[in-house]
Amino acid sequence: MEWVKALHILSVIAWMAGMLYLPRLFVYHADAEKGSVQSETFKVMERRLYRGITTPAMLATWVFGLWLAFGFGIVDFSQGWMWLKAVMVLLLSGVHGFYGRLLRDFANDRNVRPSRFFRAINEIPFVIAIVIVIAVVVKPF
Repeated sequence: MEWVKALHILSVIAWMAGMLYLPRLFVYHADAEKGSVQSETFKVMERRLYRGITTPAMLATWVFGLWLAFGFGIVDFSQGWMWLKAVMVLLLSGVHGFYGRLLRDFANDRNVRPSRFFRAINEIPFVIAIVIVIAVVVKPF
């Protein structure tokens, strides 16, 4: 079980790194001229980050998390903190999917959002992570 827990934590770290860095790339990409060398470089960076790191890390987080919850039976679903964590993980997964849609927009030169939009959404994954960590560590309810 300790190995699965360690792999879960490592997966979460990798997922969060990607979720925090990808919108940062979007900030700079939004300011780059469409079709420019800079824009094309951002497309490659974004695609590799999303497909090569962020998505596999998300999948690993889910696999190891579900393994911990159901394989070892260490989760007590009668406690509210666990439900809060589950909702936040689902929300973070939804944000991940939204980032994928934004990535496709950039890849097809269809982005219409300004860089300030991406600066704002850059904070969403970290706020979700704060809620998850407090729920798991403090177990407030």
